Amino acid sequence: MTTGDRGPQKPAALEKRDMETDGRRFSPSTGRNKDAVRDVFLRHMPQTGRVLEIASGTGEHGAHITDAAPQLEWLYSDIDPQSLASQSAWAAHEGHGRLLGPFTIDTRLPDWGDAEARRPFAGLVCINMIHIAPFEAAEGLFGGAERVLDETGRLFLYGPFSRRGEIAPSNARFDVDLKRRDPSWGVRDLDLEIAPLAETVGLALQHVVEMPANNLSVVFGRKSV
Repeated sequence: MTTGDRGPQKPAALEKRDMETDGRRFSPSTGRNKDAVRDVFLRHMPQTGRVLEIASGTGEHGAHITDAAPQLEWLYSDIDPQSLASQSAWAAHEGHGRLLGPFTIDTRLPDWGDAEARRPFAGLVCINMIHIAPFEAAEGLFGGAERVLDETGRLFLYGPFSRRGEIAPSNARFDVDLKRRDPSWGVRDLDLEIAPLAETVGLALQHVVEMPANNLSVVFGRKSV
């Protein structure tokens, strides 16, 4: 799911993913958190219009959320070929025509190509990406949010974070492991690193929801809304 630089030694995910014969892949961590993520999404994000997901991974979250939000269109994206193939398989399996793409997006680029051409979006979603990518990917994510979100659009993030320099022990251990894999990766500080990025593009932190396993769901919206 990472949008960072990956040599052949770096996997697309930090876990083994199972695959159905139709090409759909399954992430163990998504299996554990998809209900909780869906529930927060339904409380705090648009349920109508069009949403763009960055680094969609297996595609399970988009399928799960659109099943619960029948007025929502969901655009998949990634830079990993296996993930893109899995997203296509999930779209075909669901068959409702509201899972679109997938598109190839590297958030660090100043234009997201065919996906960006479909703006504006009611929502932008990024799950478990910014800690397994260089910080430039997070900067590009927020820059893209400024470009593609409509005037009431919201940005939804999910993953591990520290808060004002404080970090849960399990996240601290995870951070060490991430930096061992790639020094440009790491658990980001929501208040000291991510919220300031939002401020620079006119977004404000609106909701922070504690999730299982010391993760957070975080929602940003336009300051003027």
